[in-house]
Amino acid sequence: MPGLTGLVVAITGAGQGIGRGLAQAFAAQGARLVLSDIDGPAAEATAAALRAADAEAMALRVDVRNADEAAAQVATAVRHFGRLDVMLCNAGIMQLKPLLELDAADWDRMLGVNVTGSFLTLQAAARQMLSQSPLAEGRPRGKVIQIASIAGRPGAAAIASVIAPYRASKAAVISLTQSAAITLAPHITVNAICPGLVDTDMWRAMDRDWTALQGLPQGEAWRQRVAGVPMGRPQTPQDVAGLALFLASPAADYMTGQSINIDGGLMMS
Repeated sequence: MPGLTGLVVAITGAGQGIGRGLAQAFAAQGARLVLSDIDGPAAEATAAALRAADAEAMALRVDVRNADEAAAQVATAVRHFGRLDVMLCNAGIMQLKPLLELDAADWDRMLGVNVTGSFLTLQAAARQMLSQSPLAEGRPRGKVIQIASIAGRPGAAAIASVIAPYRASKAAVISLTQSAAITLAPHITVNAICPGLVDTDMWRAMDRDWTALQGLPQGEAWRQRVAGVPMGRPQTPQDVAGLALFLASPAADYMTGQSINIDGGLMMS
């Protein structure tokens, strides 16, 4: 995709799943990467695999709930590459637990990672981007892409009863995207991606927990959900990455404040 070669791109939660898929996609386009994860060795494993394929990639351990650590990822990008062009706020967690069995610690942990972490990452990136020159004449100074979810949208399937904090957190990310887009325009674009059923370790853990709650054979919850996807298959991290590449490219320079579903048609609007 034109306009991505040489971009300095930071990705949180890059040790596995969607984050690793994002890193692979941007590396293939010639971007220079600063990858982070709370699991430092996992982030380094992603970076090492990309370096073995001749990509420029470095990794560090970051707990996105910590403002200093969120800022450290941005500082690392600037120290090594001179600027930060794209920040992908991808780090996130999931938990399945019935609504009335949740306690304050469950709620705080989910919103701490998924909302506070996204906010602190976005804020650190925006402070740097506002201080640097545009990507090119007439272009923004930088771009922030948040990973939300269709779970943050209105409407609910049966699984909503056991993922209330997750749904609330992703709705908050969508709202944060809009507030940040208004605040940072026209210098920085801020958009969100709302995936559906992504075939990752997170969803396999969800299936395990959900089928246990329902007394179903393991794998059945996943099968039932995928059966309802109009495109006829589960989503891959590469599907998510394709939209992220577009949002990072010059083709999306006039787009900001949007939260875009990419879910195989599960939700249509």
